[in-house]
Amino acid sequence: MAQIRQRVLGAGCARRLLHRAARVLNVPRRRSCRIFLPLAVCALLGPAPGLDAQKFYPDDPVWRMPVPISIEKARSRKLSDYYDFFRNTFARPGERVDSRACNVNTVDEVPDSGWFVNRPYPPAVAQAVRGPGTDRPPRPPFTVVKVKTEGVTPGFEIDDAAGARYYVKFDPRTNPEMATAADVIGSKFFHALGYHVPQNYIVYIDPERLAVSPKATLTDQYGKKRSLSSRDVDEILLDVPKQNDGRHRAVASLALEGTVIGPFRFHGMRRDDPNDWIPHEHRRELRGLFVFAAWLEHEDSRAINTLDTIVEEDGRRYIRHHLMDFGSILGSASVKANSPRSGNEYLFAFRPALAQLFSLGLWVPLWARADYPDLPSVGRFEYRIFEPEKWKPEYPNPAFLNRLPDDTFWAAKRVMAFSDELIRAIVRTGEYSDPRAEDWVVRCLIERRNRVGRAYFKAVLPLDGFRVDDGRLLFDDLEVKYGFAESRSYDIRWRRMDNASGKMSELQAAGPAVPRVAAEYLAAIIEGAGRSLTVYLRKGREVVGIERYHAKADSCAIYR
Repeated sequence: MAQIRQRVLGAGCARRLLHRAARVLNVPRRRSCRIFLPLAVCALLGPAPGLDAQKFYPDDPVWRMPVPISIEKARSRKLSDYYDFFRNTFARPGERVDSRACNVNTVDEVPDSGWFVNRPYPPAVAQAVRGPGTDRPPRPPFTVVKVKTEGVTPGFEIDDAAGARYYVKFDPRTNPEMATAADVIGSKFFHALGYHVPQNYIVYIDPERLAVSPKATLTDQYGKKRSLSSRDVDEILLDVPKQNDGRHRAVASLALEGTVIGPFRFHGMRRDDPNDWIPHEHRRELRGLFVFAAWLEHEDSRAINTLDTIVEEDGRRYIRHHLMDFGSILGSASVKANSPRSGNEYLFAFRPALAQLFSLGLWVPLWARADYPDLPSVGRFEYRIFEPEKWKPEYPNPAFLNRLPDDTFWAAKRVMAFSDELIRAIVRTGEYSDPRAEDWVVRCLIERRNRVGRAYFKAVLPLDGFRVDDGRLLFDDLEVKYGFAESRSYDIRWRRMDNASGKMSELQAAGPAVPRVAAEYLAAIIEGAGRSLTVYLRKGREVVGIERYHAKADSCAIYR
């Protein structure tokens, strides 16, 4: 019972969960408390009067989700790539509504959880280069314990000299360094952005020092299981690039902590996870992933490239959600250079097909005319035709389709925090042997970063970094900060707010100076460039709330 109390009320989340249930059953917001409170709160915890009306709670803003309920086990599952493609292409899984993300706190940020961690941004160069870790590089000699038979790239499972387990994948023969560099670079970027990812390392494997475990087995093309031999390993290595010294370059991913239970979906919830009570399509870190994927050209951002594990922390077992397999970013398609179509059209796109049909093949889309440098270690990566708002993954993603301007602004400000120096430092971890490849990837990421900022800052009033200094409300205009707009003025009007009811009352005060009035909560309504937002202060000093307004600003059932 203590765990339930801590989870539901420990971070002021009870009202949000009740409102979510009310929305699902189409119950008006102000009736949700009366209908569900006796069942969800009184029966478990006793009465909690006034739960629905209060706007802010003493622990707002919440920066960490409630302590998770400990679970003993969860069902392991496999996801068919084909099923996922057909379902997301020809059906509409998940809830499609213009509702704000349901896991944002009162200052419009995402609290830490098993999905996402608020790491410092901009990160220090050393932190970004380290990524999820650099303290466990594989130590030879290596022993093959399993051959990778799933996926599109050949690979092994190996144990190193210390007994640590790694998953090893290679580059295609036509594009040495391409997939391995992308996998390592991607893990650094997505870790810095806040996601859980594996530790990836560039390794060089000497086939002469590669042993095969006597317990290793292989399932052949006929479904027959037999012992793995050195010849099987040699046959796989024949299809991967070899360096002049006879070694093979590969990427080695350290096995994730905990018990693997399969991928997560970008919609719905896990029924066997009591901590998974927000539909995935309404999680901001999954909606905002669209922007990060577009920036890094990760059109392979689908459920098959995620992984859930059960981990233990402080005596509690819970599910941690990971992104993985970044070998298909930055112009790579893992087994070959990416198609020019990737990122520009879905795998199945009806309108372009009709355009080709009725123009008798004379219509040529813009992406088909893109120019790419001759850099096999990069594949096809560019910035000149990149339009963030029109970017597409391989097939529709429910969380991506539910993104709203406040979600994309949240993601874009994180992208813009990566300086030119920081981007180059992370790209250098891919260990490109050709300096031109490194320079091109860096240039593309810088230009694409700027396009992301220009595209998504204009949809909301792009103010951030709110603070009170010497009695004045200060903030940064990100469009001005990054050179996308000229310096401009803002209209600031102040209101007194009654926290118990949320009602506002007029104050004869304007401008950045915080009014000196007897009020626990004040609201500053800021307008500029045809857009507006409201900032809430507690006791005139602490920024406790931010509400951004845009054309699709429907309230979220949980956190609004």
